Amino acid sequence: MDRPDYIIRGEPARLIPVVADSGKESKATSVFLAAMRGVKEFREVMLGSLGLKLGSRAQLEAWTEVVFKDDKEAVRNDRPDGLIVVSTGRKDWSALIESKIRNNEIEEEQLKHYLKRAKANGMDAVITITNQFVAMPSHHPIKLPKNLLKNIDLYHWSWMFIVTQATLLLDSGEFESDDQKFLLEEVVRFLGHDASGITRFDSMNKEWKDLVGKIKSDGQLNKSSEEVENTVSSWHQEQRDLCLVMSRQLGQPVRLKLSRTHRLDPVQRLKDDAEQLAKSKHLNCCLEVPNAASDIEVTADLAKRTITCLMRLTAPRDKKRTSARINWLARQLSKSETEGIYVRALRPGRAEETQATLAQVLESADALDSGTTDVVPSTFEVYYLVDLAGRFAGSKKFIEELEKAVPTFYEQVGERLRAWVPPPPKLQNKKDPVGNEDWEDGESENGDESM
Repeated sequence: MDRPDYIIRGEPARLIPVVADSGKESKATSVFLAAMRGVKEFREVMLGSLGLKLGSRAQLEAWTEVVFKDDKEAVRNDRPDGLIVVSTGRKDWSALIESKIRNNEIEEEQLKHYLKRAKANGMDAVITITNQFVAMPSHHPIKLPKNLLKNIDLYHWSWMFIVTQATLLLDSGEFESDDQKFLLEEVVRFLGHDASGITRFDSMNKEWKDLVGKIKSDGQLNKSSEEVENTVSSWHQEQRDLCLVMSRQLGQPVRLKLSRTHRLDPVQRLKDDAEQLAKSKHLNCCLEVPNAASDIEVTADLAKRTITCLMRLTAPRDKKRTSARINWLARQLSKSETEGIYVRALRPGRAEETQATLAQVLESADALDSGTTDVVPSTFEVYYLVDLAGRFAGSKKFIEELEKAVPTFYEQVGERLRAWVPPPPKLQNKKDPVGNEDWEDGESENGDESM
């Protein structure tokens, strides 16, 4: 595929780029784009995350450090890091690439400039790649006026999202050839090395410590304040990183569960979550794990300075006694480590909720009995509580403890629980009510063969 006419300069993306030692950004971009060129399955996964489905004949070409014909200033100053063009035979789809490594972030004016250049040259999208995390590629760390995004799409990948997608693909083993698998293994090895400049989210925002202290002293939060919005923004990044951490550990894609409104409108999501933080002093997220008994609800309580991981199960309806329902749950968790794990029994209506440690539940089903009602539990909540006390305010320590708590909860609870499924109906051994119990299979009442 030839270089597009609107580009006057650009090198094909190389798997082994020849760049100066200081050009780590260019090197990482070139290696990634070369992997997109060379590994069919990898480009299908990455472009699939943008909603693009590639046919068997689709081809991808990529260039680095491109310069537009109509952008003379970029020759000496500001050049996009890359360009990809996907050809399906009938039409092309193209996207401008701008990437940053380490703590560098895309500047708003730079992004506006690239959007204008891409739109003027009939391109379809601009994709940014940094160490910043977003809930999904259609969200973006920079909020821009909608008029700038008319007739062009804006996407964002974090470097760790790229590494995770490649890792999951390697774990699946679904490659047309061993050569492509080897190539992607080497790319993951390169991008995963500290020297590449690619990092994961490891610290909350700079206002985190003061915000936690303010809540501890019963201070009021303003939902529109910079400290609240920055905290929520950091939490959104950590949610995504948490999904990637769990995905790599499980070898399965763990997704963030969002409402349709929040999936489509990240600005509204930020606004709603900032309001929720100001009111409840909580940060919440929900993780979807493939084939798990339920979603994992994660809550950071800034007032109590605790982290809670919770799964909710429907109690077995075919068991009529409270003890039988509790024993059904206890059998599943009989080999779990019990420290910090609790069970809550929920009953319909206004009937009393009861709670006990998992250790107490395993010792006796009576631990969840109610002294005020005979109503049996309809739902069980199993949760893991981590009380961080003073460590909660540490911007790095909070992330460390959170990313330790969720895998621990999943290992001790999540992977052991099975949702209750109603048993299949049983034959009642009754005569056919129509009186046809003497019919032979395959014959009608007149003895003719049935159709």
